[in-house]
Parts: sequence; C-alpha cells; structure tokens
Amino acid sequence: MGTYLAGLLRPSTGYDLRVTDDDRGRADHRGRDHDHGRGDDGIRLKLTSGDRDRALGDEGYRLESGRDGVTLTARKPAGLFHGVQTLRQLLPASVERDSRQRGPWKVAGGTITDKPRYAYRGAMLDVSRHFFTVDQVKRYIDQLALYKINTLHLHLSDDQGWRIAIDSWPRLATYGGSTQVGGGPGGYYTKAQYRDLVRYAASRHLEVVPEIDMPGHTNAALASYAELNCDGVAPPLYTGTAVGFSSLCATKEITYDFVDDVVRELAALTPGRYLHIGGDEAHSTSHEDYVEFMRRTQAVVAKYGKTVVGWHQLTGADPVKGAVAQYWGYDATGAAERAQVAEATKAGTKLILSPADRVYLDMKYDRNTDLGQSWAGLVEVDRSYDWDPAAYLADAGVAPDAVLGVEAPLWSETLSTSDNIERMAFPRLPGVAEIGWSPQSARDWDTYKVRLAAQGPRMTALGIDYYPSPVVPWPGE
Repeated sequence: MGTYLAGLLRPSTGYDLRVTDDDRGRADHRGRDHDHGRGDDGIRLKLTSGDRDRALGDEGYRLESGRDGVTLTARKPAGLFHGVQTLRQLLPASVERDSRQRGPWKVAGGTITDKPRYAYRGAMLDVSRHFFTVDQVKRYIDQLALYKINTLHLHLSDDQGWRIAIDSWPRLATYGGSTQVGGGPGGYYTKAQYRDLVRYAASRHLEVVPEIDMPGHTNAALASYAELNCDGVAPPLYTGTAVGFSSLCATKEITYDFVDDVVRELAALTPGRYLHIGGDEAHSTSHEDYVEFMRRTQAVVAKYGKTVVGWHQLTGADPVKGAVAQYWGYDATGAAERAQVAEATKAGTKLILSPADRVYLDMKYDRNTDLGQSWAGLVEVDRSYDWDPAAYLADAGVAPDAVLGVEAPLWSETLSTSDNIERMAFPRLPGVAEIGWSPQSARDWDTYKVRLAAQGPRMTALGIDYYPSPVVPWPGE
C-alpha cells in the first residue's frame, strides 16, 4: 500500500517518498530538496487487530492528521486503501497531475473515522455493445477506486458481441466477438487478459463480477453455434440495439452443456464470490422454459462454487438460496413486478439496487445530451443522488436489511470511447458511491452539491472529461 501511495504522490509533489517498513510503520515522504526539520513527520499505514478498532470492520479506517504527520489505521488492507483515497482528496487537486506542481502539500489536522454503509458498492461496464480494451477498463477501475467503489460488474456477452475466450466453444469469441453496435471490429479478452483485469481490480480492492446474460441477449452466441438454436439455424451477427428477440433453446440438452462449459471456465478465471447470469428481457423464451432454464443454470453456478446474481426478473423463476437479484426497475415499473421482487426478499433473496431512472449512467442528463438514452427518463445529477436505498422499495414490502448494496450500470449502445464513458459516469458516479458508503443521515443534496463542485478541479487534473451539470456550482461559475 505504501508503494501504491508513493506512486500516486511522487509525480506531482516531486518528493522522493521513500517507503519503509520499520517498527513504526512509517512511510518517509521527505525529498532531498525539501527540508522537513526534525524528519519525524510522514505517512504511517497501520493494520491493527485491537479491540479499539473492531468497529472499523473490513473496509473502515481511521485517519489521524497532526504536526507529526498522518497515520492511517485499518483492520484490513481494503480499509487502508479506502483511507488512502480520502487522504488524496484532502490534498490539493493538483496532486493528481502527472507532472511536478507547486505546493504546499498540506492536510488539515484532525481525525476521520469512517466505514461504509453497504458492503456492495458497484459499477457495471457494458463491454458487449461496444468493446473496451484492457487499458480502457483499467482506466475506469482507477476512477472507481478513487470513490471507494468495491465491485466491477463486467457485462461480457450480449446480442452484439461475446467478449471472453471460452476454450470449449472458441467461436464465441473469435466470431461472436467480431463486431459491435453499428459494425466495427468488436474484440474480446483472452483468458490471460481477463486474469490481468481481475488482478488489476484486486490491487485496487475491487472484486470483478462477470456476467454472461442468458437465456436472452444471446444472439452473438446463437450466431456462433447453430446447434444452440431450436431450429438449428444460426442467425446473422447483429449490430443494432433492439432487445428481447434472442433466446437460447431451453429444451435442448446441448444448451446446458454450453452453460456448464461457459460457467466452468469463467468461474475458474474469477476468484470473486459472484457470477452473474443475466436473465432480463427474455421475451422470446416462454415462462415455462425460462423457469426451467434458470433452475438448471443456477445449479451449474453453485456446482462451480459461485453465488448466483441475476437481474431482478430472476425473481419470476425460483431463486436459489443465497441468490442475489439486481433490481433495475424505475418509476414506471408496475406494482406486480415490484411485489414479486419483494416476495423473493422475504424468502431470503438479497437485492442490489440499480434503479434505471436514478443510477443508469447511460441515461441522458437532459434533452440536449448528445450521448446516452432516455427510455427511463432524464437523469440529472441531483436526481441520481437524492434517494435512499433502504426506503426505495419499502412501499412494495422490501425490508431495509434485504438491500445488499447499490450499483451504477453503464450500458454502451451509444458509447465507444473512454471520453464517452467519463462524460456519462461523471459527475453522477461519485454520488452513487456516496449513497453506498455514507449513512442516509449524513447526506443531503444542498451540502453534497458543494462538495461535488470541489471535485471538478480534481477530475480535470485526472483528465476526466466530466459533464459540467448546471445544477452543480462548479468553481468559477
């Protein structure tokens, strides 16, 4: 962790930032051209198991700043990492630049004791509609980490592209991954590249949740292997944006051989707890077939040691014990569908909340937004921030303790570059991160918008092409 922190701070400060592991746990940040007097100041990173810090849990930390330096204390490395992100944000925004800047590099004195509200704080990136390279995903991971997001959900398959190599079904990637929305070359991750992404995310204390969307959203797979179609005829590759027209053949046994192979290989690549099986918008699958498909697919996920996650339509089947449903409904979602989700939670299913009219980062900010979609409505920064997960489905009968956390999906029908990703994610993503981290009692829009405005120079220093929302009082405006 000391090496990571030193690497963040060296370019802008110009300090030597020697990293030591002595009995004081002190990372010396003195530079040859900067005299710090006694030389006993520094940044100390400490892991502790004492009773005093038990309440910090797995991700909490305590940051103490005074004349003798800064001390970060946590029970687990993830807590130290999150504390480092807070330390970054206590320093001037120019600390994020990759060339030497003028100081001084001061941190306000005092003590911060902090831990998250929810254990699951996620962001999803759709690499299927448009393919994003390993370096582009790593860039997004670094941005997520700054705001203490701890889960990266990768949407790896859809009608327009299959993005992960599967040895037992090689045409999924080489053929099914050969295009994207609007045409173009598409692409896919080799197993080595995927492992690299998983390792990189882990180094930033993010867990990767891979998704293979089934039984719908499967045209790329159906085009790659004719035998997965009920009529045995492979459809052409698809580059449009319609949904609901494709389905694996739920009555063919080879379909379940396919599911077993894909889940087995993906589970072996993924050290995290979860494997997402999609399950949304399966309009071309009969209800009877859908229920049976989900029953058998959930069993396969369990067989390979993973916990099932599915979009909330999974609750219309029979979620297995321990399954997690990701709710993407919005204000227009009917009462019956919400009640179905609530009934599943009463039987033990946990929820990840991703309401489309709040935290779908691909929704347009306003009618003039050139990127994104508007089927769930227009989602300005204040609307994205101003809601409470514990109360969101209370009227349907969902208890607060059924909520595992929140996730901000970013679908890529209209997004093809890192600048596109950043324009739609920022400045809404920091708000979703705060919803997941901070207690409801500590949140209100009027104070948040001022703190968010202060992030503008930091995002600029990081090269993030954020949207300057008119509802935020950005500096200089």
